[in-house]
Amino acid sequence: MSSNQAFTESETKMKKAVEVLHDEMKTIRSGRASTGLVENLKVDFYGTPTPLKQMATLAAPQGDVIVIKPFDPSSLKDIEKAIKSSDLSIAPIIDGKMVRLNVPPLSEERRKQLVNQAKQSGEQSKVTIRNIRRDGIKQFEKQEKDSLITEDELEKLKKQIDDITKIYIDKIDEMVKHKSDEILDN
Repeated sequence: MSSNQAFTESETKMKKAVEVLHDEMKTIRSGRASTGLVENLKVDFYGTPTPLKQMATLAAPQGDVIVIKPFDPSSLKDIEKAIKSSDLSIAPIIDGKMVRLNVPPLSEERRKQLVNQAKQSGEQSKVTIRNIRRDGIKQFEKQEKDSLITEDELEKLKKQIDDITKIYIDKIDEMVKHKSDEILDN
């Protein structure tokens, strides 16, 4: 693998780690109703665990309500069961051919717990980014040892990987701050 390929692979892995964190942040509740809370909830649909977003239209028409309209109305009971067994702590209300979730306001203590959860997720992502950086540098050092690249090229690659590491760590910090503000402001 060339040094450019190793660098590109490291950057791709870092980007993926940030995307995973972004998806994880959507599942952390803020004071506002968000379809991200339930879109990846697994529903037992004819014996197959299926993400809710593949089974229904999801909407948050008001700041405190999520509306779930299943494509197959016979799946209402399965959706209700999945919500009740999840860790959302929100009681589903079947309203005709849809399910409504009234999202209660968060207590101050619960907000602090959610901020800590967001920070922990961010820290785990930072560790992942740093591990990718370390592995990339190891590859570059091996290439230099095997005389595939010069010492100058090695230093240049180390600086480049340090630069992208900083960019992705900053993105993580920004995401955690945004989510924390969202949780505390509502």
